[in-house]
Amino acid sequence: MTVYHQIVEVHSPLHKPMFHDVTASAEQAVSGSGIQMGTITVYSPHTTCSVIIQEESHDRLYDGTEHLLQDMLDRLELIVPTCRHEGQYLHPGKLHIQHAVEDLGEEAVWSLNTDAHVRSALIGRSETIPIVDGRMELGEFGRIYFVDFDGTRARDRKVHLQLMGE
Repeated sequence: MTVYHQIVEVHSPLHKPMFHDVTASAEQAVSGSGIQMGTITVYSPHTTCSVIIQEESHDRLYDGTEHLLQDMLDRLELIVPTCRHEGQYLHPGKLHIQHAVEDLGEEAVWSLNTDAHVRSALIGRSETIPIVDGRMELGEFGRIYFVDFDGTRARDRKVHLQLMGE
Protein backbone atom coordinates (compact mmCIF):
# COMPACT_ATOMS: atom_id res chain seq x y z
CA MET A 1 0.00 0.00 0.00
CA THR A 2 1.21 3.49 -0.88
CA VAL A 3 0.69 6.49 1.41
CA TYR A 4 1.22 9.94 -0.08
CA HIS A 5 0.92 13.31 1.65
CA GLN A 6 0.93 16.82 0.26
CA ILE A 7 0.20 20.25 1.72
CA VAL A 8 -1.49 22.96 -0.33
CA GLU A 9 -1.24 26.54 0.85
CA VAL A 10 -4.08 29.02 0.32
CA HIS A 11 -4.49 32.68 1.21
CA SER A 12 -7.72 34.31 2.38
CA PRO A 13 -7.31 38.04 1.69
CA LEU A 14 -10.85 39.29 2.27
CA HIS A 15 -12.39 39.93 5.65
CA LYS A 16 -15.25 37.51 5.03
CA PRO A 17 -15.61 33.74 4.66
CA MET A 18 -13.59 32.53 1.68
CA PHE A 19 -13.90 29.45 -0.54
CA HIS A 20 -10.81 28.00 -2.18
CA ASP A 21 -11.33 25.43 -4.95
CA VAL A 22 -8.61 22.83 -4.31
CA THR A 23 -9.91 20.27 -6.82
CA ALA A 24 -7.01 20.75 -9.27
CA SER A 25 -4.46 20.33 -6.45
CA ALA A 26 -6.17 17.12 -5.35
CA GLU A 27 -6.21 15.84 -8.95
CA GLN A 28 -2.49 16.59 -9.28
CA ALA A 29 -1.80 14.76 -6.00
CA VAL A 30 -3.72 11.72 -7.22
CA SER A 31 -1.83 11.73 -10.51
CA GLY A 32 1.52 12.27 -8.83
CA SER A 33 0.97 9.54 -6.25
CA GLY A 34 0.48 6.80 -8.85
CA ILE A 35 -2.42 5.41 -6.78
CA GLN A 36 -5.02 3.70 -8.97
CA MET A 37 -7.39 2.36 -6.30
CA GLY A 38 -7.70 3.96 -2.87
CA THR A 39 -8.81 7.15 -1.17
CA ILE A 40 -7.80 10.76 -0.80
CA THR A 41 -8.65 12.66 2.35
CA VAL A 42 -8.70 16.44 2.12
CA TYR A 43 -8.30 17.86 5.63
CA SER A 44 -8.11 21.21 7.42
CA PRO A 45 -5.99 21.46 10.57
CA HIS A 46 -7.60 24.85 11.30
CA THR A 47 -10.53 24.91 13.75
CA THR A 48 -12.28 27.74 11.90
CA CYS A 49 -12.16 26.07 8.47
CA SER A 50 -13.97 23.24 6.68
CA VAL A 51 -13.66 21.07 3.59
CA ILE A 52 -16.76 20.45 1.47
CA ILE A 53 -17.69 18.85 -1.83
CA GLN A 54 -20.18 20.93 -3.77
CA GLU A 55 -21.31 21.57 -7.31
CA GLU A 56 -19.51 24.34 -9.15
CA SER A 57 -21.74 27.38 -9.54
CA HIS A 58 -20.55 29.29 -12.57
CA ASP A 59 -22.18 32.55 -11.55
CA ARG A 60 -20.27 34.70 -9.06
CA LEU A 61 -20.73 37.77 -6.92
CA TYR A 62 -18.52 40.78 -7.63
CA ASP A 63 -16.08 39.59 -4.91
CA GLY A 64 -15.72 36.22 -6.67
CA THR A 65 -17.89 34.08 -4.38
CA GLU A 66 -19.90 31.52 -6.35
CA HIS A 67 -23.67 31.93 -5.98
CA LEU A 68 -24.28 28.45 -4.54
CA LEU A 69 -21.55 28.95 -1.94
CA GLN A 70 -22.97 32.35 -0.97
CA ASP A 71 -26.38 30.69 -0.61
CA MET A 72 -24.76 28.28 1.86
CA LEU A 73 -23.25 31.19 3.81
CA ASP A 74 -26.60 32.97 3.87
CA ARG A 75 -28.30 29.90 5.39
CA LEU A 76 -25.47 29.43 7.92
CA GLU A 77 -25.87 33.08 8.94
CA LEU A 78 -29.42 32.24 10.09
CA ILE A 79 -28.19 29.32 12.20
CA VAL A 80 -24.86 30.75 13.45
CA PRO A 81 -24.79 34.55 13.13
CA THR A 82 -21.45 36.23 12.44
CA CYS A 83 -19.74 37.35 15.65
CA ARG A 84 -19.82 41.13 15.49
CA HIS A 85 -18.91 42.19 19.05
CA GLU A 86 -17.67 40.88 22.37
CA GLY A 87 -20.36 39.33 24.54
CA GLN A 88 -22.44 38.09 21.59
CA TYR A 89 -21.23 34.54 22.37
CA LEU A 90 -19.75 33.16 25.60
CA HIS A 91 -16.46 32.57 23.75
CA PRO A 92 -14.03 34.28 23.80
CA GLY A 93 -13.93 34.89 27.51
CA LYS A 94 -11.57 37.05 29.53
CA LEU A 95 -8.93 34.31 29.97
CA HIS A 96 -8.88 33.44 26.26
CA ILE A 97 -8.42 37.10 25.28
CA GLN A 98 -5.69 37.51 27.87
CA HIS A 99 -3.83 34.46 26.48
CA ALA A 100 -4.25 35.63 22.86
CA VAL A 101 -3.04 39.16 23.55
CA GLU A 102 -0.33 38.57 26.15
CA ASP A 103 1.06 35.17 25.13
CA LEU A 104 0.49 35.12 21.37
CA GLY A 105 0.74 38.84 20.55
CA GLU A 106 -2.61 38.85 18.77
CA GLU A 107 -5.18 41.62 18.62
CA ALA A 108 -8.23 41.00 20.82
CA VAL A 109 -10.61 41.51 17.88
CA TRP A 110 -9.07 38.50 16.10
CA SER A 111 -10.69 36.25 18.73
CA LEU A 112 -14.18 37.37 17.74
CA ASN A 113 -14.50 34.33 15.47
CA THR A 114 -16.80 32.08 17.49
CA ASP A 115 -19.15 31.77 14.53
CA ALA A 116 -16.28 30.35 12.45
CA HIS A 117 -15.54 27.70 15.09
CA VAL A 118 -19.19 26.65 15.33
CA ARG A 119 -19.66 26.58 11.54
CA SER A 120 -16.52 24.47 11.12
CA ALA A 121 -17.73 22.03 13.77
CA LEU A 122 -21.12 21.71 12.04
CA ILE A 123 -19.78 21.34 8.50
CA GLY A 124 -16.68 19.24 9.27
CA ARG A 125 -13.00 19.59 8.55
CA SER A 126 -12.40 16.80 6.03
CA GLU A 127 -13.76 14.87 3.07
CA THR A 128 -12.66 11.44 1.87
CA ILE A 129 -13.06 10.66 -1.82
CA PRO A 130 -12.62 7.25 -3.50
CA ILE A 131 -9.94 6.92 -6.15
CA VAL A 132 -10.93 4.50 -8.92
CA ASP A 133 -8.70 3.82 -11.92
CA GLY A 134 -6.45 6.73 -10.93
CA ARG A 135 -9.24 9.33 -10.76
CA MET A 136 -11.26 10.84 -7.94
CA GLU A 137 -14.94 9.90 -7.88
CA LEU A 138 -16.46 13.37 -7.45
CA GLY A 139 -19.44 12.96 -9.75
CA GLU A 140 -20.14 15.02 -12.83
CA PHE A 141 -20.14 18.46 -11.16
CA GLY A 142 -18.32 17.90 -7.87
CA ARG A 143 -15.62 20.28 -6.70
CA ILE A 144 -13.59 20.26 -3.48
CA TYR A 145 -13.63 23.52 -1.55
CA PHE A 146 -11.53 24.56 1.42
CA VAL A 147 -13.72 26.99 3.38
CA ASP A 148 -12.14 29.62 5.62
CA PHE A 149 -14.98 30.85 7.83
CA ASP A 150 -12.74 33.18 9.88
CA GLY A 151 -13.05 36.63 8.36
CA THR A 152 -11.46 38.54 11.22
CA ARG A 153 -8.22 39.08 9.25
CA ALA A 154 -6.32 37.97 6.16
CA ARG A 155 -4.85 34.51 6.73
CA ASP A 156 -2.51 31.96 5.19
CA ARG A 157 -3.86 28.43 5.55
CA LYS A 158 -2.77 24.86 4.87
CA VAL A 159 -4.85 22.10 3.29
CA HIS A 160 -3.62 18.54 3.86
CA LEU A 161 -4.05 15.91 1.14
CA GLN A 162 -3.50 12.32 2.38
CA LEU A 163 -3.76 9.51 -0.15
CA MET A 164 -3.72 5.78 0.51
CA GLY A 165 -4.06 2.89 -1.89
CA GLU A 166 -2.41 0.83 -4.56
